[in-house]
Formats: sequence, structure tokens, C-alpha cells
Amino acid sequence: MDRVSAFDEPLKKLLGGATAKVMAEHLDLHTVGDLLHHYPRRYEERGRLTALTDLPLDEHVTVVAQVADARVMAFNNGRGKRLEVTLTDGHGRLQLVFFGHGVHKPHKELLPGRRAMFAGKVSVFNRKMQLAHPTYQLLDAESTDEAGATEAVDAFAGKLLPIYPACKQLDSWRIAKAVDAVLPSAQEAVDPLPPALREGRGFTALPEALLKIHRPQTKADVAAARDRLKWDEAFVLQVALARRRYADTQLPAVARRPVPGGLLDAFDARLPFTLTDGQLKVTKEIFDDLAAEHPMHRLLQGEVGSGKTMVALRAMLTVVDAGGQAAMLAPTEVLAQQHHRSITEMMGELAEGGMLGGSERGTKVVLLTGSMGMAARRQALLDLVTGEAGIVIGTHALIEDKVKFHELGLVVVDEQHRFGVEQRDALRSKGKQPPHLLVMTATPIPRTVAMTVFGDLETSVLDQLPAGRSPIASHVVPAKDKPHFLSRAWERVREEVENGHQAYVVCPRIGDDEDEAAKKKGKKDAGEEADKRPPLAVLDIAEQLAKGPLSGLRVEVLHGRMHPDDKDDVMRRFAAGQADVLVATTVIEVGVNVPNATAMVIMDADRFGVSQLHQLRGRVGRGSAPGLCLLVSEAHEASPSRARLSAVASTLDGFELSRIDLEERREGDVLGQAQSGVRSSLRVLSVIDDEEVIAAAREEAVTVVAADPDLEHLPELRLVLDALLDKEREEYLDKG
Repeated sequence: MDRVSAFDEPLKKLLGGATAKVMAEHLDLHTVGDLLHHYPRRYEERGRLTALTDLPLDEHVTVVAQVADARVMAFNNGRGKRLEVTLTDGHGRLQLVFFGHGVHKPHKELLPGRRAMFAGKVSVFNRKMQLAHPTYQLLDAESTDEAGATEAVDAFAGKLLPIYPACKQLDSWRIAKAVDAVLPSAQEAVDPLPPALREGRGFTALPEALLKIHRPQTKADVAAARDRLKWDEAFVLQVALARRRYADTQLPAVARRPVPGGLLDAFDARLPFTLTDGQLKVTKEIFDDLAAEHPMHRLLQGEVGSGKTMVALRAMLTVVDAGGQAAMLAPTEVLAQQHHRSITEMMGELAEGGMLGGSERGTKVVLLTGSMGMAARRQALLDLVTGEAGIVIGTHALIEDKVKFHELGLVVVDEQHRFGVEQRDALRSKGKQPPHLLVMTATPIPRTVAMTVFGDLETSVLDQLPAGRSPIASHVVPAKDKPHFLSRAWERVREEVENGHQAYVVCPRIGDDEDEAAKKKGKKDAGEEADKRPPLAVLDIAEQLAKGPLSGLRVEVLHGRMHPDDKDDVMRRFAAGQADVLVATTVIEVGVNVPNATAMVIMDADRFGVSQLHQLRGRVGRGSAPGLCLLVSEAHEASPSRARLSAVASTLDGFELSRIDLEERREGDVLGQAQSGVRSSLRVLSVIDDEEVIAAAREEAVTVVAADPDLEHLPELRLVLDALLDKEREEYLDKG
């Protein structure tokens, strides 16, 4: 059998149809290679009992423990039988329960003192952790089924016991048996690491690493195997990204160089402030990219309020000066309108090209959103196709087929994580030649994530706040433990308003009929969750505040289900100071800029993620007066959600918070659905903990690709890369 086909062999040939079907449907494992890359989550030592004290609720677990006692109880007037078994590990206890006909076998086998592996879903009954009807495998030789138990002991005697990521339909030990069946194929593994790299770093050979990760004799085996397999993942991924970046340098693009005496110079002359050193440094990186004859692919990350929009606008003006058009893609209508308003205000008469009172050096800045009236939309489309409009700001309405550009030179994507790669790609394809691409995000991205998820983009970071931005004080308000703290919060809002300022109140939910229906459905779905209080809602809270603690103040509401004109109207009035308090959902999370707003109260703050809270908080303290952010929570003082809120309150450093966020969510969420190709290829590599591995792999990958872009001299690496980059993943990287 050749080297590839051993790994491509369908599992049903070796394991039988039923097992293969469960593996395919529930674990996404289809081939021998898939199963060999399904690594143990952890290992049990035969002499050591599992800690039962910190089992995760609602998760499928495998534990190794000892039976403390077992007793059969009657219920339903003696008509039903229930077997209750208590397990111990010397630290904690766990209840097992079996019902009906299922009690006979475990009653005979699970005698006090016996040790076994148990697998099932952790639930709570009468305030005790329990596994209902778990499957189990005895690990001592005194069971009634002597041969079976001896075999189980022999299989694991003296070794570390691998515990695999499992599912309800397939226990860890059944997966272990299936791995035994395919393990001989590990000898056929194609090694992607170039021999010089492998020897230089002293790595174990790949077949040996696979053997050691599945059937280690010692902890050192596990460590050596993980080190090797992490490198494979990091290196293959970084080679894919390096080849993507290399291919981009081979694409043609129109170089857009600054033109002396053009729009940019006229705009700079109008600025009432000087740019920060950070803005100048990032601008130079962007201008250097724009001047090249291949497309820019740059990610601009900047803290909330660090002046990203200013940097992006100067790049857009440079492109307009050089005969191109620039399009800015925003995730929501509120944000598109806000950007349009702030950019036209910053540009003044320069944004009125060809209009009465406009500057002769000016250009038109048009807005294009889905809810615009037909006449305005028709005019905007006309301005784009004739080239009259140098700058367009819009939502995904920009992507529609009807939208044609005269000469698209630059695409700026705001809040990248809200757009699928397809949307970005659709806009980029509207240029005669590939336009330059600038992707912006105010969500700080740890370096490792930038190197993996956005690894085909060069990265610029704006970490300096412009002069005049005020500090923001943040505090947690424990509404349940100390209700008087909440009363004080509303007094603080009133004080801010009396001092001539404004405030936001943010709620997780809207609270109208449609919302109610969704809530009821959610209740049914959630089962046990049903008795939890639903999240606080904008419409309810606004009414309570207007009648109660904030009576007499001008309270307005803003949420995503309002008509776009009404949303814009509310934002305009709030920005003009005609409303004191804006009660809103997270529609205000990005881009909303009202310098006079100094206070924010976030209700049910524990229902928001760390990065989201940081984003929301960035809406206050944008003027000269200091900002105040109050995080209202009913969570218990010792709970993880309160710890998270305290972390947000204790620092304004977005990168520090993004790290906390990442550790909490792990990389599954961070890499997101659009990056599924990359995510599913990460098995042992942690985007959180393996920064050094990723950075070193990136360096090696760049060297390899620079010397041999088509990998002609590295056929094994090519083979593994082709397997990783099946169609879906190839498309993801292509569109990145």
C-alpha cells in the first residue's frame, strides 16, 4: 500500500460499518488518518484516582474511580428499582444511578472496592453530581467476567491510560480499541517536516510520535510526541499562509502613491490636531504597501478610540488622489451612517466635490445601505460607476451585483470578525485589478491569533490613545448582594447629566413580542435553564428608569429592530445632546462616537464576553471629561463570571483582556466558523499557550517558501499540505 492511501483508508474497512458510522457522525472521523490524529485528551495513571471534585456539568466525561458502596432502592410503591452506586477518589464523591432492567449486571459487578472506568454525562440531582446509566469497564481482575477483566488490566497494566475525546455513543475505551486496530498504519505516516529542520530541532520521527501519543509508556513519551505534533500543525499551517502571502506578492495591483497638493494635503491642513506617533508609524506602513504594484493585505488593530478611522481615511484620500476609489465596509447600518457622518464632518467642503460650495480638489463621499430610498440609492450607484464619488461607505449592500465601480483601488473592512470571507472577497472582486485591502478591528487580537487566523495579513498595531482622551473608571455593581449599590449607580448617572453630560444604559435583550416568543422557545429548549431569569431588556429597563430613578430625564431607546431612519434619528438627537440617557442593546458597541457621553451602566454584565464589555466601555470617556463604566451583575461573588467582571474593571489594556477572553473561550470560538478549515486542523497546538512554537514555525515557513515557493524539493510537505487544504480550506485561505 502506498504511503498516502494507508491514511486515506475509510474506517469502515477496518472497524466495521456501525462503529465507523458513529465516528463519522459524532466525531467527524472518516479515515485512518483522521483517527490517528484524534489524540487522547489526557492520561490516567493506573495507581492514581481521578479528581471527582471538579467535573464539568453537562459534559461527557470518563473517570477512573473506586466503588465506595452500592445499594438497590425501590420506588413507585415497589414497582420500580433503582441502583445507586457511590464512587470515591479520596477527595470527592460521585453518584451513579441505574434504573429498571439496567440494574442487574452493575449490581453484580460494581461491588465496594472495585475500580473501573466510567463514562457518562455529568448532571445534578438533589444538589449532588451524578452520572445516569454510565457505561463502564472494570479494571480489576476479580470481576465475574474473569477473562474480560484480565484483558482490560493487561491492556493498561503499567501504562498510562489514554482518555479520548468521546461522545455519548462511543466511550473512550472503545475509541482506544479502534485506535489499536489502526495503529500499525502509523508506520506509513508521511512526514511533512524537511529533514534538516527535523534533525536541527531534534524531533522524534512522525510514526514514533503517533505511537507515543496513543500508547505512551511514560510521561516523557507524551511530552516528546506532543512537541513533535504541535510543530507539524504549526509549521504546515504557517507554510500554507506563507505561500498565500507569496502568491499575493505575485498578483498585479495599481500602485497608489501620495500626490503632492492633492486631497490628502488639503485634508491634513484642516486637521485641528497633530497625529500621534503611532498613527504616523502605521500610516507609513500602509502608504508603503499602497505604493507597491501588488495588493496590500494589512490588518490594522487598534484600541477603541486609538484613531483607526483617521488612519483609514488618510489611506482612502491617498488612493483618491492617485485616481482610484475607496470603499469602506461596515457591519451595521448604525455604524455605516456614523462613519459617513464623521468622515464628511472631518473632510468638510472636501467631501462635496462637484457640488456648490465644495472644494475643487474635493470628491463625493456617498453612503450605500440596504434601507435607503430608491432615489438616493440610484444617485449613489451612479456616482460610483461614473467615478464622481471617490469614497463610499456602506453595509453589505455594497457587495450586491448591481454595485459597479469606476475604478476600485482600496477596500477598508471595519470590524473584520463580523464578515465572512465570502463577503470580503465579493467586494474585492469588483476591482478591474485586485484592490488593496485594509482590515480594521478594535478587538485586540493576541499575537498568536493574528499569526494563525489572520496569518495571511501583515499586521499593524495602534496602541497609543490620541491626546485628549480621558481615563475611564470601571466598577462592578453587585445588585443582588448590595441593592443600595445599584441605587447609587442611578444617582451617579443623574449627577453626570446634571453636570451637562450624557449616559448609556446597555441591556442584553430588546424585550418586544418577537423577543418574548424567542424567549419562550428558549425556555422549552433549555429545560433546566427554564427557571433562570431571562436577560434584562431595553424596553422594560427604559420604562422603569423613566418612571423611577431617572424620572424627569430625557430617556431614549435604541435597538437593532427599529427602522433604520428611526435609529439614525435617535443617534442624531443623542449626539446633538437632545437626549440625556440612551438605553440600548449592543448596537452601540462599535463606532458610535458621542464625546459628551461620560457614563455607561451595563445591565446583566456577566452575560457579555470580556472583549464585548471592553468595546462597550470604549464608548465613554471620548471627550475631555473622565468616563465612568458600571458593570451591574447578580452573579455570586465567588463565581467565574464575577471574576471576569473584576478583570475587566481592573484594566483598560485591551490586549491583556483579550488574553483573558481567549483563555476563557479557548480557541474554538476565537477561530470562528469562517476559519473552520484552520480550526479543524489544530489538534494539539494551542493558540493560547504555544506562542513560541507558532512564531518559530512562521520563521521556518517563510524561509522554506522563499527558497522553494512550489515546494518542488519537499514532496512530503506538499502532500500533507494538499491533504490539509481540501477545497473548503483552500477557499478560506484564498479569500483571507
